[in-house]
Amino acid sequence: MTDQPQIYLITPPAFDPAAFAPRLAACLDAVPVACLRLHLSARDTDLVLRAGDVLRDLAHARDVPLVCAHDLTLVERLGLDGVHLTDGPRSVAAARKTLGRDAIIGAFCGASRHDGLTAGELGADYVSFGPVDGSPDAAPQDLFHWWSDMIEVPVVAEGGLTVDAVRAMAPVSDFLAFGAEIWGADDPAAALRTLAAAMG
Repeated sequence: MTDQPQIYLITPPAFDPAAFAPRLAACLDAVPVACLRLHLSARDTDLVLRAGDVLRDLAHARDVPLVCAHDLTLVERLGLDGVHLTDGPRSVAAARKTLGRDAIIGAFCGASRHDGLTAGELGADYVSFGPVDGSPDAAPQDLFHWWSDMIEVPVVAEGGLTVDAVRAMAPVSDFLAFGAEIWGADDPAAALRTLAAAMG
């Protein structure tokens, strides 16, 4: 694990690509970003493709890999770098077979150590746990402590990352994923810089 986690950005679930582009560009230029996830909930294929084109160009111009949530078909169609799976380990092996060795494959595993271990064994490049907001369904901090001590697969903390949560999670996470934490702000880049500063 690195001394300081890297930043992983997640798009809002809904946005207009043209309007979102300058906000995203400002964030990508504000702090070093290790990965960007296209996480649109829309089923409008045209919108998703337009968004993917815009985000890919912005990300790749800055050497930031772009992954998409769920949809393996978008990776090849849009020239993306991989996929973020939201069903724990269940689709990891199939995704690896479909996308090949070089693709980034991540798996969101909620608060389940077992699912995380299984995803790693099946070939996930990273495992994400969350939220980390102290809610009943939250991933406990001791899960991240254990993982960072025992497991080599990189771990991502996502969901509910306040400044205090960032300070708590930074020593035990390889990546901190910011999405809703910044996009609701008037100045997302400033909000991102504030959270990044709390990493230490």
